[in-house]
Amino acid sequence: MYMKISWKKYPSTSFYDEYVTPQNTLRGHSKKIGTFLESLSIEDLKEINAATETAIKSMGISFRVYSEDSADGQDRMWPLDFIPRLIRKSEWLQVEKGLKQRVKALNMFIEDCYNKQEFLNESDMDKSLVLDSPAYKKYCVDVKLKHNTWSHICGSDLIKAHDGKFYVLEDNLRVPSGVSYMLENRMIMKRVFPELFYQYGVTPIDAYPTKLYETLASVNNSRSKKPEIVLLTPGVFNSAYYEHSFLAQQMGIDLVEGRDLIVAKDGFVYKKTIEGLVKVDVIYRRIDDDYLDPDQGNPKTTIGVKGLIRAWQEKKVAIVNSPGCGIADDKAVYAYVPKMIKFYLKEEPIIRNIKTFLLTNKEHRNLVFKNFKEMVIKPVAESGGYGIVIGKNCSRSEKDATIRKVMNNPRNYVAQPLISLSTTPTYSGDSLEPRHLDLRPFILSAEKQYVTVGGLTRVALKKGSTVVNSSQGGGSKDTWIV
Repeated sequence: MYMKISWKKYPSTSFYDEYVTPQNTLRGHSKKIGTFLESLSIEDLKEINAATETAIKSMGISFRVYSEDSADGQDRMWPLDFIPRLIRKSEWLQVEKGLKQRVKALNMFIEDCYNKQEFLNESDMDKSLVLDSPAYKKYCVDVKLKHNTWSHICGSDLIKAHDGKFYVLEDNLRVPSGVSYMLENRMIMKRVFPELFYQYGVTPIDAYPTKLYETLASVNNSRSKKPEIVLLTPGVFNSAYYEHSFLAQQMGIDLVEGRDLIVAKDGFVYKKTIEGLVKVDVIYRRIDDDYLDPDQGNPKTTIGVKGLIRAWQEKKVAIVNSPGCGIADDKAVYAYVPKMIKFYLKEEPIIRNIKTFLLTNKEHRNLVFKNFKEMVIKPVAESGGYGIVIGKNCSRSEKDATIRKVMNNPRNYVAQPLISLSTTPTYSGDSLEPRHLDLRPFILSAEKQYVTVGGLTRVALKKGSTVVNSSQGGGSKDTWIV
């Protein structure tokens, strides 16, 4: 006898589920797919899951994970859950508007910090948050950029809370990754669920590589109608190398390493080819600031290009994202984004922030330590979920160790209340179970702004976990704007 899925038996939780109401009925926008899933047996689901894994293997979609045991890292198959995340189009249009507003203000803030410093002088923000940050680059002072844009590609992480509304968790303004997996997830889902796509009228996402190319071309400082654009990668051992090669191939540009480029005596950047040197106009860099140029960062870097920062300062090459934009990528600076929106744009923020406590503030610190079990403590400059402490999971000794770390360097930490991330049905072997998720849309800014239609949904595959990062056991879903 075939076992079937029943939403009546779907485990109810205290979290907001994006498919199912607390009364175990399907929400309006999930009825079509919910009814379709109910028509399937557990055996059918196993077959769909196997077909998904086969498609991922045949397309060679992987990511690299580093651990203490392996310096070179291991390639792992990309984890995709075949049940899509659904977002209503009307809701998405509002989110898109909010993201454009947010990134516009952040770019104005970066520009201002390296030039007039009006926000730092007029707001209640402690200037040292920016001016003493390792991300603040003195070589960016007085630099003015085309379209006044510093972070041309931003990946903002959104979560949906218990009230069913989206909030911004953080902004990634330096070298955000994950967009290739958003595109690949869609290709796989079209193979696995073709009939559902037509029934739902899912909004397509495949414009992204073209929009990215247009963004890169629009920051070109030369008069060339067809600028020479390259993607600069740290190399095959980087965890996002798969994405670097995928995007370069999709845009039809060269993927290069530092050793393939040279800054010549005339101050311009050239790539080495079999036919000789070819002048480069725009570099889409996937390398952190400190490794871009041994003259201006880590003097031992072997993945950067000597003289690159000077060429950029002299407008002889454009770099995307610009060096120095990490000052707005700090989790302590995040707390001030709503004020930036009001200051620069004279508007109210469309998408809200999560309440953030700065641990340099004694009052905030005492409140956080007192309510430790309800808090998440985060290091301000880490990414990938590293260094995060979830209060409710801590033993007494772990709590004490965390408090000691914070007291030793309060500037290095912020705290936020533990938000109950929304859930969505996820395949778990012999049933569908709720799992927590977040969303990373990508915002392109230059001459025009563009937001991906949806984004990369990351899902915590372990029951009860809120850690969605693939490097720590998370997976992904295709995001359907319906």
